[in-house]
Amino acid sequence: MEPKQLSAPIKGLIISLILIVVGLIIYFAGLTQNKGIQFSQYIVLGGGVIWACTSYAKGLNGNVTFGNTFAHGFKVTAAITAIIAVYTFVAFKFIMPDVIDLAIEEAKNGMTEKGAMTKEQIEQGIEMTRKFFIPFAIAGVIVMFLIFGVIFSLIGAAVAKKNPTQTPFQNQ
Repeated sequence: MEPKQLSAPIKGLIISLILIVVGLIIYFAGLTQNKGIQFSQYIVLGGGVIWACTSYAKGLNGNVTFGNTFAHGFKVTAAITAIIAVYTFVAFKFIMPDVIDLAIEEAKNGMTEKGAMTKEQIEQGIEMTRKFFIPFAIAGVIVMFLIFGVIFSLIGAAVAKKNPTQTPFQNQ
């Protein structure tokens, strides 16, 4: 009996849960402002999508095309992106709202250091940032995860083992 192939949404859920755990570890370790550590989430995303593509091809004994494998990887990416977008809203609204204050303080310091804005303009900018922080964060997550997901899906489809001797006409 062949092992059952995991669907793209299930793989996306598994990878999303790993990403959420990594994100929570980063938060509780107090490393949210460290850009290098934050980049580790993209490494997890890449490894997960490439794993999804290669396991998909392996589960079908290599009887896949580049396009099929890429499509599977992109479906996994779409599932991850949707789950992480919802998680981002929940996290910033309920779990870690203090991250918003840290980011706003960092932005305020950056504006003050440049000296190109008046105090009133800085306060107005901070107020706008506070108002639109969560929607911009969710939009950023969606765009970045989709871009990186496409790249990792392409890599996964390229490295997935395909059976070159099998053609569509051999099954007829």
